[in-house]
Order: sequence, then structure tokens, then C-alpha cells
Amino acid sequence: MEILETITWDKLQNGLIPAIVQDFQTHEVLMLAFMNKDALKLSLQTGYAHYFSRTKNRLWKKGEQSGHTQEIIECYLDCDKDTILLKVKQKGVACHSGNQTCFFNQLALDSKTNSITQKSPQTLDSSRIYGAIDSLYHTLLERKNADSTTSYTASLYHKGENTIAKKIIEEAAELGFAIKDNDSKEIIYEAADLLYHSLVGLVYRDLNPDLVKQEIARRFGLSGIDEKKARKDNDANL
Repeated sequence: MEILETITWDKLQNGLIPAIVQDFQTHEVLMLAFMNKDALKLSLQTGYAHYFSRTKNRLWKKGEQSGHTQEIIECYLDCDKDTILLKVKQKGVACHSGNQTCFFNQLALDSKTNSITQKSPQTLDSSRIYGAIDSLYHTLLERKNADSTTSYTASLYHKGENTIAKKIIEEAAELGFAIKDNDSKEIIYEAADLLYHSLVGLVYRDLNPDLVKQEIARRFGLSGIDEKKARKDNDANL
């Protein structure tokens, strides 16, 4: 495609071009994402927006989980050929939070107040759109900037890796005891606690849980014994 060759991919940071997404009818700016060459090519071929996730380190189609796809009506390349503008027909909402647009936090123009106000209320339960794990992940990201005196999650981040690691070990032990006691209710409760604290650890180290999903998918059809042996062999070669 001719448009792909006009973009100087090697001059872009990590080979990614910013894509501004706008509702083709209301002209409301919905979101900002990034595309690599493959994502842009796939978007132009299919007529639906595909992006490259920097946190998940993979291509993704907008709405692949939620069904909230973006049908591309028009596509523009700016004068410097380093930014894309997509005018789309948005199905559902654009933001994982349940808001129509990702730009709903309004910054105060007066620097003395140093405040952020929410321009529009959250309209949907995001866990029903993106799944509980992804929604929890985004909530944990937001808690990184929360007050550690009012947020348990923020207090874990504030205390650091030793506290987070200790909690993961504690929750794993409690899950093990619940399994040993054959207490179904406690097994589910403790498994949820372990999952939560594990996600806190991932977010603390700036890792997306989708990377864990990718690793699990990689192991499908691979013997656990072979996988562990390959891991030891790789460590021995370092």
C-alpha cells in the first residue's frame, strides 16, 4: 500500500505511529493509540481499527474482547507523515472505563489548584465490557497515584516490593491450606485474594497480565516437563 511507504517508520520511536481517533459524526476525540506498520496495514485492509499495544506487546483489534469495534470511515496522514487521524464509526464506547471517550478527566487551567475533575460520569460497568481481569488491571494502574492512607492498593505500592511479595506468599499459603481442608468457599475466596495480589505485583513492575496469558497460550501442547527443562537449559546458557 502506497501510504505505508510514505511513512518513515525507522524515524518513529519504536516504529510506532500515534493514531488519533475521532467520531466521524460528532467529531469528538475518542482516544489515542499507536500503530506499527502491520497494524496500519491490517486496519486499511479490513476497514476496522487495529493497534499495537505497548504493554501487551502485540497487535490488537479494537473491540476484540468488548465488541466495541471502530469501523474506519476516513483515514488521514498529517503533513509531517508521523501521525494518523482516524475518523471512525464507534460501536459502543471507546474507553475501557465505560466512558464514551478516554478524555473525560478535565485538568484545571489554574495551576494553583492543581486539580483534576471528571468531566463525565462512568456510564457502564467496565468489567462487563472488558472482563474482570483487564478491568482490575486498569483499576490497579489508577491506584498507583492514589492516596496511600485511603487506598489499600496504593499502600501496597507505597510500601514496596517486600510487602507485595510477602502478601503474595501469604495468600498462596492460605489457598494451599483451603485446598487441603477441601473448603470450596474458602478456596474461591483465597484464590481471588492471590490473583489480586499477583496482579498488584505485575502492575508494580509495569507488566500487563496479557503477557501472562500469552505465556500460557505458548505452553499449550507443550509438556510441563519439557517446558521446565527448556527453561533450565536456557538459564544454563546465560
